[in-house]
Amino acid sequence: MRPNKIKRVLQRGETVFGTMIGDIRMPAIGNILAEAGFDFMFIDMEHGPYDIEDVDTLCRVARLAGITPLVRVPDAEYFLLARPLDAGAQGLMIPRVRTREQVEFIIRSTKYPPMGERGCSLLKGHSDYHVEPVKDFVRQANEENMVILQIELKEAVEHIDELLSVPGVDVALIGPNDLSLSLGIPDEFSNPLLEASIQKVVDSCQRHGVVAGMHIGNLDILRHWMKKGMRMITWSSPLHMMMSAARAGLQTLRQPL
Repeated sequence: MRPNKIKRVLQRGETVFGTMIGDIRMPAIGNILAEAGFDFMFIDMEHGPYDIEDVDTLCRVARLAGITPLVRVPDAEYFLLARPLDAGAQGLMIPRVRTREQVEFIIRSTKYPPMGERGCSLLKGHSDYHVEPVKDFVRQANEENMVILQIELKEAVEHIDELLSVPGVDVALIGPNDLSLSLGIPDEFSNPLLEASIQKVVDSCQRHGVVAGMHIGNLDILRHWMKKGMRMITWSSPLHMMMSAARAGLQTLRQPL
């Protein structure tokens, strides 16, 4: 089975950098992001327009390009978790996690026996269509695939130790936009309540051997939390990057000569 490059880097205590695609179906986006130097890309099935065929194609190209494909699923349902993994995603991010019971279900659904209950079908994108002994494949898949909990609710922060103590969780990735909404302080990214909530998650990650991460477009905020120990850094989206570059270029062109 293809090794998960970013999981290896994180296990060494290093930092990985990625972005989230939400509206781009072009398969070459994996090549482009890899060429730009990104380590991973999230394919956003929660807010994006992607179906499982899109995910299959995007994952396949990303794997060949050397960038780790991850999927943000719409919800914690078995078929929404298992199918992207079969298609070749090397990890999943699950939004709106609240309870330990949810996390235990996520682990059961994404891990093969004896760790979980995921059904096994070998000749898929996740095996690059290579024939492997089942015993070896399921062991490797359980080791390589990542489970990333998106921490974006007040309730999740309140019960963070319960969530992160479940065996099999690799990353707690904070969505500060939704977390600020849940806390009743939308867009107040320097609010002490939000700062304390994020710090609580980072501290819990350290206690439980889980990687802390964040997704936001603000570079200063990302660098601030990198200094505090975050190592899965998800910056912006290609759509926002394109809009920002377009605005900057046009502003320059429209200046008086």
